[in-house]
Amino acid sequence: MQSTAHILMIQPVNFSFNTETAVNNAFQVEGKMDNAQQKALEEFENFVFTLRMHNVDVTIIKDTPFPYTPDSIFPNNWISFHGHTICLYPMYTNNRRLERKPELIEMLKHKYNIERIIDLTHYEEKNKFLEGTGSMVLDRDNRIAYACLSPRTDIAVLDDFCRQMSYLPVVFTATDENNTPIYHTNVMMCVADRYVVVCLESIKNKKQADDLKSTISMTGKEIIAIKFSQVKHFAGNMLQVQNTKGEQLLVMSSQAYHSLTKAQIKKIEKFNPVIHVPLTTIETNGGGSARCMMAEIFTDRNHV
Repeated sequence: MQSTAHILMIQPVNFSFNTETAVNNAFQVEGKMDNAQQKALEEFENFVFTLRMHNVDVTIIKDTPFPYTPDSIFPNNWISFHGHTICLYPMYTNNRRLERKPELIEMLKHKYNIERIIDLTHYEEKNKFLEGTGSMVLDRDNRIAYACLSPRTDIAVLDDFCRQMSYLPVVFTATDENNTPIYHTNVMMCVADRYVVVCLESIKNKKQADDLKSTISMTGKEIIAIKFSQVKHFAGNMLQVQNTKGEQLLVMSSQAYHSLTKAQIKKIEKFNPVIHVPLTTIETNGGGSARCMMAEIFTDRNHV
């Protein structure tokens, strides 16, 4: 299935502006550090409360103070769940690699029915990276991995993931207004069950853009185009989830929601309701938004 009612979220303890990731994350803004951890925690707790109010099953794991992991609030970059399989990903910066804590992985193996681990982290030794469902936006229904290449998304690692998981890679280059590669695909693209939100204007290569549109059309999903001015407000960083009643919901930040036009919101709400929450501190310091905070769990719990 494309969406799940079960979400993993990491409660932050050391959230702050990460200087290591800022080298190629243009969405981060330096100098917004005042009480960042406390404000981020408040935003996190409100987000969890809102999801649960809409009957989404949220598993919370509290981060540990050591080692220092200021971006642990974004778990979707280092792990993904696929039935009885989990994938572990090579991360661009040293302090983000520390988020893959062995005791956390062991706890997940105990809690969930995990039979196979695809470990791609050895690519870090070759300076090749693939930051999970940040680097890739997955069409799980059609087994397609959409990816814009960047310093954090290497085609060799992508191909390895696709080979082992039987996905088709669809690769393109997406850039911002300064012609800088967009660091993660999930800030400019969201794949839902019956539609795709995507910033086509960020793909300057016409053939790549046409091929992308053609692939989406072949899956039968409607394209809802957004502008790069909206991407800057995290309008691409959305995730469709289910609730425990089987209803679909599109989750995003309030900043993202307010950047959308009435026509775009109407198109989205034709398919599902929208949930949005304020995430200003997390977005400003972390350069990620609602989608980045949710790791989708498609794996059954173990019966203890």
